[in-house]
Amino acid sequence: MPVPLHTTGKASFDDIYDRPDPREYYARMSELDYRIPELAKPFFEQQIREYRASARVASPTVLDIGCSYGVNAALLRFDIGIGELAEYYRTAAEADREQLVARDRDRLAGCDEQSDVRFVGMDISRPALDYAHAAGFLHDFVHADLESADPTDEQREVLAAADIVLSTGCIGYVTEKTLLRIATAHPRRRPWMAHFVLRMFDFDPMAEELAALGYRTERAPGLYAQRRFASADEQQRVLNTLSDKGIDTGGREADGCLYAHLYLSRPEPKGRA
Repeated sequence: MPVPLHTTGKASFDDIYDRPDPREYYARMSELDYRIPELAKPFFEQQIREYRASARVASPTVLDIGCSYGVNAALLRFDIGIGELAEYYRTAAEADREQLVARDRDRLAGCDEQSDVRFVGMDISRPALDYAHAAGFLHDFVHADLESADPTDEQREVLAAADIVLSTGCIGYVTEKTLLRIATAHPRRRPWMAHFVLRMFDFDPMAEELAALGYRTERAPGLYAQRRFASADEQQRVLNTLSDKGIDTGGREADGCLYAHLYLSRPEPKGRA
């Protein structure tokens, strides 16, 4: 069955985000060697450490945009790789949702590596959020599309608590509209941000809008593989987009995987231009 394409040219996996639990999600992503959350993990851990030291906050709140089933939170809290997590759900094929939730909560209680971090997720998929929250991966969540509307007062209160905002694949689906609504949820305090952004998407317009709020954005060295292409059609569409941008894909996308840069945005210290 052909893989449908999103308007961006990327494969669309909308059908696996509306399931009551993440088993099909991990099965499909495993087939494509989806790895960006695992590659991102040490950088997110570093952001948490540095924020603690800088802000002197013992228990920071981390907001994951496009969190789906709480993937980043699960990896950080279980201290395992995404392949192990996919296998963990594969072995639970016979469990019902309630049993799976109980299994996750029991495991989390026994090996929470980030027990002093509060995790909040934001996504447009309510089933994915409901599972991540029920399983205990997320302490709270925001079910919203901030591309189309401002957050409600209740949602703004949750977003305003974020100390660190991260993402591993939503940029391109969301734009500066979402980032600015999150960044300004608190009237005075601005959260740190760390976004892994596919090379087919331009982060500069978002960095410019964040700069107007007092942020400084830097692109970290290196390129990070997200996953294998889901089809030859997806690969060709992405290669065409990158070619139009003058980006060399040799040894990267041309060889079969999507690649991302890491962008770090932090508010400038007071007193600096």
